[in-house]
Amino acid sequence: MGQIGKEHMRRQTSVANLRRREFMQYSAAAGASAAMLSPSVQASTPKFGGHARIGWHGGATIDSLDPVHLTSTFTGMLFYTIGSQLTEIKSDGQLGPELAESFEPNADATEWTFNLRQGVEFHNGKTMDADDVIMSIARHRGEDSQSATKSIAETITELRKDGPNRVIFTLQEGNADFPVSLSAQNFYILPVVDGEVQPGIGTGGYSLEAWEPGIRGYLERHPNYFKDDRAFFDSVEITVVPDATSRQSGLISDEFDIIDHVPPKTAELLGQQAGIEVLNVPGTLHYTFPMRLDMEPFKGNNDLRLALKYAFDREDALNTVLRGYGALGNDHPISPANRFYAPDIPQRAYDPEKARFHLKKAGMEGFRHELSGSEGLYAGCIDMILLYTEHAARAGIEIVPNRMPSDGYWSDVWLKHPWSASFWSGRPTEDWMFTQGYSAESNWNETYWQHERFNMLLKAARAELDEARRREMYAEMQLICRDEGGSVIPLFASHISAHSSRIAIPDQVAGNWEMDGFKFLERWWFA
Repeated sequence: MGQIGKEHMRRQTSVANLRRREFMQYSAAAGASAAMLSPSVQASTPKFGGHARIGWHGGATIDSLDPVHLTSTFTGMLFYTIGSQLTEIKSDGQLGPELAESFEPNADATEWTFNLRQGVEFHNGKTMDADDVIMSIARHRGEDSQSATKSIAETITELRKDGPNRVIFTLQEGNADFPVSLSAQNFYILPVVDGEVQPGIGTGGYSLEAWEPGIRGYLERHPNYFKDDRAFFDSVEITVVPDATSRQSGLISDEFDIIDHVPPKTAELLGQQAGIEVLNVPGTLHYTFPMRLDMEPFKGNNDLRLALKYAFDREDALNTVLRGYGALGNDHPISPANRFYAPDIPQRAYDPEKARFHLKKAGMEGFRHELSGSEGLYAGCIDMILLYTEHAARAGIEIVPNRMPSDGYWSDVWLKHPWSASFWSGRPTEDWMFTQGYSAESNWNETYWQHERFNMLLKAARAELDEARRREMYAEMQLICRDEGGSVIPLFASHISAHSSRIAIPDQVAGNWEMDGFKFLERWWFA
């Protein structure tokens, strides 16, 4: 670690043709919506240099640098910053190669061949090869795997190399979107040394020089990065600040250059501050209130689920909590930005009488239950729960807010409590979103949902190459989720961040994840 980095850490006390042509045209456009920026933040000519200071909202003391154990948005962002994947979602929302130089399927997309970029160097000096790729991805599979991408990795029946720079994936069934899945942050490629992978070391634009889990990290630009037109900052310091007010104060007082997760209720006011720009990027981010369907009282009781869905006034929440920075949700995770979004499904409206009807049918009149959440989860989370309690009370439902600490939320509350708040940045394709969040085999199936018809359609749609038929299947899956799923999904939210006017950003910003697809440190620079 350089002397500057040490001083900063000491001083920081606050805080290919798928029919190949068709595949390349549409494969990753879904959900990766790009925002055109206002004239005040149009990009200048990129240049290298400077030390960037980031105020980040989410991190946990149990955070791990092993991509099998993705624990927070902090590590998720790091996996895109210190690491590289075989493919990437570009700023324009399209899929492109990254560590792969090219890739192509066989006739039915059951086999994909990836030709690797040659001469790529890991931060430890090792040159990347096919063995690194195979071991990095294969370790997400297996009965005991706790990886969030296990459900995706287990569709791979065989990984084999064809020489040092080519990897061939054989799949259980055809998958038109498979290369998109390999852009997941968990699939960053690690070096293999003496038969073992080395977590925390990647091929990304920055090497991690110092790190305190859930607190801060210090990165320096990798001098031999294989992209010579990316990763412009000399060094980067990231500080986890769960409190939104503190992050904004840090930006105003010039403690930070960039902050994420700006609350909608303060975004406009923050943007009026001299020298500060607010960035609003629509995409696939959505808020959820998952119920564990393997637990009482939610198990086997769809009328109770419907009652709770009708008991939320989405219009009020959009206007009150998000201040219009978003769109109405319809109890399924596919947004209008996704390719196979079904616009004809009727929008569920707030209806206390229907909620009472389903509550009575469920035999749950006078229903009372805790709903766990944390303000550190996302800006406005507790406000959303409090508003929900007001809406539900008019339907005879008593929601008891259970405010939890931000540290450890993803390990101690999510997937543990019977009913809790959650959010998803969304995924670039319907298959990825449904596979990771709703399939019976997924470790991140947050409602523990088991639906035979849904899982059958999921596998069939994944292998279907006829676009019209695929659209029909994804529409049915959205409807099943809406009417039988175990999650209240009231809103899609814009990604709102802010930065000093000294920071320049590209003309387009990806919306597949927050902060330019989590690649802001690679794509932004000092003006």
